[in-house]
Amino acid sequence: MTPRVHFVGAGPGDPELLTLKAARLLARADLVIHPGSLTPKAVTDMAAPGARILDSASMTLEETHAAIRDTVLAGGFVVRLQAGDPALYGTVAEQARLLEAEGIDYAVVPGVTAASAASAALRIPATAPEVTQTLVLTRLAGRTPVPEAENLRALAAHKSALAVYLSAHMPEAVREELLAAGHDPATTVAVAHRVGWPEQELHLSTVRDFPELVRARGLTSQTLFLVLPGHQAGTRSKLYDPAFAHGARPAREDSGRNTPC
Repeated sequence: MTPRVHFVGAGPGDPELLTLKAARLLARADLVIHPGSLTPKAVTDMAAPGARILDSASMTLEETHAAIRDTVLAGGFVVRLQAGDPALYGTVAEQARLLEAEGIDYAVVPGVTAASAASAALRIPATAPEVTQTLVLTRLAGRTPVPEAENLRALAAHKSALAVYLSAHMPEAVREELLAAGHDPATTVAVAHRVGWPEQELHLSTVRDFPELVRARGLTSQTLFLVLPGHQAGTRSKLYDPAFAHGARPAREDSGRNTPC
């Protein structure tokens, strides 16, 4: 039997970046609970006509659970929207524990996270052959802590690509950690604000300069920093290199000559 509760990734803001499954579930929901400041109206407008729409911003965990439970007990279908992807910086685990305690089944539907959306909008991949093959998704410690072993300086020391969430209000602190970890001040930092929204802003800066850009633009929330050491590296992957053999193609004898794409 299909669960009556679905935690659904709402993506970064563009309703066309919802999965087909997410759109289908919204269209049959009797109750939609969403984080108001993080969910454009265009997304909640995809709910079934007559659906009850609740903004969770002013609600406690217990209040959202009560609304879900009451709807399910009345035979209804619930979509709990989560900004971006439910696996990142969401509250699915604590909500799910309450459902499980009452024997209410649920499912989770992934969504496009801001790091992926920003990389696509900027047309800059996070990874680059021979430069970085790792993308770390993290955040700066603030009102809510992070484990000491995962502090930004320690992670930045790997010199991999970084997606720094939930830190736009402290850009100078982010810069300090990146520089202390040994990042070149000229390393590219992409600043992505409200990716997928009509008011989207995308900027390319550097470790040295991005805090001033953030302050000048007033980007205090819903802003992601992508630290991109592989940007403009110009390296080429092996997969389509004619000199590189793999299971679907042998190395070519003419690999030393320029060949058309």
